[in-house]
Amino acid sequence: MKITGLFYLSLLSAVAALAIVQQGAAQVPCGPTITPPATLLVNWPQFQFDPRHSGCNPYEHILSPANVGELTRLWVVATGFGSTPSVANGLLYTGSSDFNLYALNATTGALVWKYKTNNQVQSSAAVANGIVYFGSDDFSVYAVKASTGALLWTYATGSFVTSSPVVSNGIVFIGSFDGNLYALNANTGVLLWKYTTGGIIDSSPAVANGSVYFGSDDHNVYGLNASTGVPLWKYTTGGAVDSSPSVSGGKVFIGSNDGNLYALDAADGTVRWEHQTGNPVYSSSPSVANGVVYFGSGAPFSPGTVSAFNAATGSVIWQFMTGNEPAIFPAVANGVVYIGSADDYLYALEAKTGAILWNQSTGASIGPAATVVNGKIYIENSGASLLVYGLPTEP
Repeated sequence: MKITGLFYLSLLSAVAALAIVQQGAAQVPCGPTITPPATLLVNWPQFQFDPRHSGCNPYEHILSPANVGELTRLWVVATGFGSTPSVANGLLYTGSSDFNLYALNATTGALVWKYKTNNQVQSSAAVANGIVYFGSDDFSVYAVKASTGALLWTYATGSFVTSSPVVSNGIVFIGSFDGNLYALNANTGVLLWKYTTGGIIDSSPAVANGSVYFGSDDHNVYGLNASTGVPLWKYTTGGAVDSSPSVSGGKVFIGSNDGNLYALDAADGTVRWEHQTGNPVYSSSPSVANGVVYFGSGAPFSPGTVSAFNAATGSVIWQFMTGNEPAIFPAVANGVVYIGSADDYLYALEAKTGAILWNQSTGASIGPAATVVNGKIYIENSGASLLVYGLPTEP
């Protein structure tokens, strides 16, 4: 068959676009929305979207400030209280308190497969090259085939693995309650290196520009060489650092139980700015988009605050109060910030102003983050349900 030059160029463009969409925004700062070809599905393949933990999907173009007010609940699946969902190649992956990792059809919620571990799965899944990686409270890291759930390998740590893995350049990075950050070969599970801290690692590591960043309950934030594990720097905060970092613009944004959100220089760990939230910052993770850092904080059984900070200076742009402490990971997509709360509500806020665009009760407290991809919002609540929201279907 003869292929014309125009057709060939179009084919190359489509292949290139597919490659970009499937990689997520690992190499693209989250800024103006990038509209993918209409026939392609976008992935949210790991915790906070990409290795940098931007928490922002730059390819979302279906939901916007103009139409999120029309959101409706599409379906609910009882999975047990779970981890933040990941979505890749048409499947949704979520861990559960019933010891399983679930793989569901991302469109219908139908069960495709589930893999049972020996304890609850609080770790979010990371999907790369047809493999799903996750941790379990049975002290192990797992790698299973994304399409079938068939076990490929396991690696035993010394304690609970609630940290969510990040996959970058063929390496799986994940923390453990035994105080170690592990770097495992993504194909074989063989230990490449580990770095020992003085406390529990609940923080989920972020990777950017050849470095891996994470926090520990020993009060420190660490920056290591991602290939070798050689320490580059550490910064000591005033409290345990369960928060997971987000890396953008040469800065590492991370919270501490001393109540501060820190912006640290990614190269040497020096403080660029810090902001006192007024509350301990547990297991939270900021999101960064368009030069703005979005962060949730709050004490149990007290009103929570969602804040937007200028990423360069730390100045407050806006704040929004929820009825109870907010979910700890805001998700950003196409001008909208999505965050849940212990007041049972899922909120959609305008990213520029913090104005409320939509909210709806889920029926139970919301803990993990929302995942926003392909015009749908996936979120878990303490009622042991996975809920999915989207625009009403056409009649």
